[in-house]
Formats: sequence, C-alpha cells, structure tokens
Amino acid sequence: MSEVVERAEAASVELGRRAASRAESRLLIGGALVSATDAAVYDNLSPATGLVLGTAAAAGAEDMNRAIGAARRAFDETDWSTNRQLRKRCLDQFQSAIESEKEDLREELVAEVGCPLMSTSDAQLDWPLAGALSYPTSLIDDFEWERALDGDGLFGARNARTVVKEPAGVVAAITPSNYPIEVILNKLGPALASGNTVVLKPDPNTPWNAARLGRLIAEKTDFPAGVVNVVTTPDNEVAGLLAMDPRVDLVSFTGSTAVGRRLMQSGAATMKRTFLELGGKSAMIVLDDADPSKVTMGAVGACSHAGQACAVNSRLLVHHSLFDEVVANVAAAYQMLPVGDPADPNTFVGPVISAAQKERILAALRQARSDGAEFCTGGLEPPDLPAHLQRGHFVAPTVITGVDNSAAIAQHEIFGPVLVIMPFTDDDDAVRIANDSAFGLAGSILSASNERGLGIARRIRTGALGVNGGMFYGADAPFGGYKNSGVGRQCGIEGFAQYLETKTIGVRLPRTGS
Repeated sequence: MSEVVERAEAASVELGRRAASRAESRLLIGGALVSATDAAVYDNLSPATGLVLGTAAAAGAEDMNRAIGAARRAFDETDWSTNRQLRKRCLDQFQSAIESEKEDLREELVAEVGCPLMSTSDAQLDWPLAGALSYPTSLIDDFEWERALDGDGLFGARNARTVVKEPAGVVAAITPSNYPIEVILNKLGPALASGNTVVLKPDPNTPWNAARLGRLIAEKTDFPAGVVNVVTTPDNEVAGLLAMDPRVDLVSFTGSTAVGRRLMQSGAATMKRTFLELGGKSAMIVLDDADPSKVTMGAVGACSHAGQACAVNSRLLVHHSLFDEVVANVAAAYQMLPVGDPADPNTFVGPVISAAQKERILAALRQARSDGAEFCTGGLEPPDLPAHLQRGHFVAPTVITGVDNSAAIAQHEIFGPVLVIMPFTDDDDAVRIANDSAFGLAGSILSASNERGLGIARRIRTGALGVNGGMFYGADAPFGGYKNSGVGRQCGIEGFAQYLETKTIGVRLPRTGS
C-alpha cells in the first residue's frame, strides 16, 4: 500500500478494525445464536478499500429450513399473534437495546455499507431509529383491530357482523445493502407489532448490522424463540427458498425490480402475498417560475450515498428558459462535492457497495457516451478520481446532458452518483416526460407557487412527491411506488395493514319478542 493510499484510507481502515472486533457473525434461529451448518462463513468486504473486514455466517439450505420452521412454530404454537402486551414489551426492549449500541452500530454501517458518516445522522440510522419501531408499537393500542358492520345483512335475518384484522403469519423480510437499518427496522416494526413472526434475510454485502440486531433480540429482549430469525447468506438459491416454502405466508422485499419479479413468480405457486419496494428513476421538475439558485441543493441529492437510493431524483427536468443556468450551477457543485473515505466526517460521496456495482455504473456511462451524451462533469475519461480512490469502489459524481428521455441513461436505474438533466417546454411537457418511465417511486417539483407545484404533483404517477422541499419521509407516511417501482407500501397505516389478513364473522342472533 502506498503512503498516499494509506493516509487517505486511514480512517476507514481503523474504523473497520473496530467494527470487526465487535461484529456478530452468528445466525439467530429459534431463539439461539448459532453458527451456520459446518461453520460456513464468507468474507465481508469494505466498499471503501476493497479489503476484507471480517466474516459472516454463510447459511445453507438446512439453516434456512430450520429458520422457517422456527418462525412457523412460533406463530402457530405461542400466543405471540394474540398477546399484544407481550408484543409492546418486546418491541420497547428492542428499541432500548439498539439505543444502547447505537454508536457501535453507526461505525458498523460506515464500515460495511460504505455510507458517509454524515448520512448516519439521517436516513441511515437516526431517522429510522426515531420512529420505525415506536410508531408501529403505538398502533398496537391505537389500530382498529375489529369493527362492527351496520345492518343485519341479507335474507331478513338478524346478524351481528364483525370485521377482524389478524396477522398474516410467517413473514420473509428480504432487505438491501443501501439503507439496511432503515429498511430492516421499517419491516420488523410493523410485521412484529401486527403479530407476525419473521425470517430476516439481509443483503450479503451488509450482514453485520442485521446479525447485531439478532444478537440484541436474543440477549436483551423477551421475544419468544422463533419470533425473529436472522439468516445471513451469500447464496441466492438459499434466499430463494423463502419465496417457495409454503410455510411462509408473505414476502416483504426491498431491492431491484428484476429480483422483485423473480420473487413474485416464485411465490405464485403457493399464492404467497408479496410486498415489493423496488427501483426508481425519479424526476425533479424545475418550473419556469422557480428560483434557479434553489435547484442545486436538490440536484446534489442525487449523489447522496453515492446515488444508491431508490427514491433519489436522478432525472432533473428544467424549463428551457432556465436550462443553461441550472446546468452550469449543478455541474460546478458536482465538481466541488467531497468524494472519499466514508469515515471522514467531511465526505459527502462515498463508495458504491461493490466492484460489481461500480462496473455496472461505468458500463451505463460508457453506453451513454456511445449514445452521444454530453458529460458536463464526471464520466470516464480523463480519470475523474485521484489515485488514492482507485482501489475502493468509487465513482465520480457525474452530470449528463444532450440526451432525451428515451435514452437508456434516462430510463434505467443506475444506482450511482449520476444525474441526467433534460429541458422541457411547458407544464404539460414536464408531466409527460416525468411519467414517461417504467418506474413511479418518487419525485419533486420546484415552483414559486405551492399551488402550482401541487397541481403538477397530482398529475405525476409516483408514490411520493415533495413540493418546494417538502419532506414526505416518516414512519407514519406510506412509501412505495407505482408501475415497476413496486407493490404495496412501507410505513404508515398502509404499511402496517399490509401485514394483516381480514376476516369477517357473522353471528345469527336469536329472535326477540313476537
């Protein structure tokens, strides 16, 4: 290792050593922390350096089968699904347990996810920890578990009719690498609060944070054995068992659209319910009355966590009268973004998760260049990153113009720090371009008028929108997409209800009087 590289990576290397010394590398199955069959493990790599951080348990089919069986027994043979007070106590304990190791978890996320340290104060850790468990826990008391129907029903008979909400059963929670704690907690919270049992399968690139949660559940809570199981594995076939096993009632997946389709197809044989929070190609629309100086901050968001966010606004649609000014401002801002060691508190753009993901991004950029795209900054040539960032999985923040919305770079989810800027002529044209996508997850509008912005927002076929910087995120706010961006919603009442089944009961009442 050269002296320059060693200095540049020093913070990540040291943080990685600390994280490895505290990492949990066991599975949680049936209430016990256990090694994988034959003590199988795999390497957990640092996105920032490419070096091995440590190992995680590499579960096989036998381990997954045991985890599913444990979850099934916990649902069928304990009172977890009906004992609301127990659920509240366990979730409160879980919250406290995570809080007790919050700073260790923060370092662990930076080490294995490669997320910049500054991002852990928002969506990577602090935001979900503030509400992802506590909000669904509050619904245990507040949710309308039963409701009576008015009227007697058909045939003139006197009936008492009740609609009852019950947990779905065994939930397979399959989570991604980009915001692992955020997604995991927003799945575990409502699934467990509503009375289900869970098999959690985290992304193989980020196993430690999920394994830590498994240890906290085993050591610091009263969850009955098998209610939560955590299974780490690099084997996609082992993970795929969750979609095929008839003992699993519902698959809750966050990740790519391609994998979501495969899970839906695999689950069809057993009529398995699926919640899919998938990809996006969201548009930020800058109307002709917007203040150009306010565009840059929103545009920089496309580089948050190196662009590895499904809801990131990766298309910037700008009224033609403002186009040149906005492009110049955004390109200048991208050139100034601090790229580097995610453990450095000043870093804004860290690495992408893996060498494979870096190559996918670079392949998309090569295709865009071949298609005639103009690179205002970033791209491929000349080299856009200093030598000390060449070993980690870094991609330079990139601004592209000179393409229309039909180009692959404008249609495909890149999952990297890449922004495509395109002009439009009027409001109708902006809506047309924004909706001309296979995805429909999120988006935003900038305008001098909230009323005008809201009018545009109601015409965009996406699941979440912000007007003039409005924040749609929160544990109480349903999040999910239209079209190829998914099925169902995470968070809010809607996210809670998707883990429930609905039962209607009619009771024939005796006749009264003559």
